Amino acid sequence: MGKGIKTLLIVVAVVAVVGFALYQFFGGNYNKMVAMDEEVRSQWGQVENVYQRRLDLIPNLVETVKGYAKHESKVFTDIAEARSKAGGVMKVSDEVLNDPESFKRFQQAQGELGSALQRLLVVTENYPELKANESFMELQNQLEGTENRITVERKRFNDVVKTYNTFIRQFPRSIVANMSGFRAKAYFEAAEGADKAPQVSFE
Repeated sequence: MGKGIKTLLIVVAVVAVVGFALYQFFGGNYNKMVAMDEEVRSQWGQVENVYQRRLDLIPNLVETVKGYAKHESKVFTDIAEARSKAGGVMKVSDEVLNDPESFKRFQQAQGELGSALQRLLVVTENYPELKANESFMELQNQLEGTENRITVERKRFNDVVKTYNTFIRQFPRSIVANMSGFRAKAYFEAAEGADKAPQVSFE
């Protein structure tokens, strides 16, 4: 075998090894990023589900309270407006996840709804007969469970996002992320002065 052929075979072998290593690096990291991105989306779906559950509970709660506190019109108007606003940003697909401003608007709308809901529940304290109503108590229990679930799912979402963001920002994986369009996701942040779910218990 001639020297030139040996050299050629060595060069081909080196190129093949380097090519395989690059494929493993880029392909492996890309696939891992896709899987992690899907995990973020899946957890986002859980967050949306619990927020939707809250949206669905509110009309029944409001109607029950109205039966006892008809003259609290401002509170009812505030919660209707906040619910409408929050509902308007519920289904915006990946826009929320990939756009920090959209994510901020989503979180702000949900925060405003939570505050309006809290004001409604404070009003109910003035109506002992309402608090004795079986339907209201059941709705209150469901709402309390939903608010707790929102807190849990938001934390889980933040945990998944932290793992994803850390992975795509570490060098040299950041090269693959930048080339492939993977961007850091926003976190849920506690509203100013609110470090827990709205208190909806009247005990």
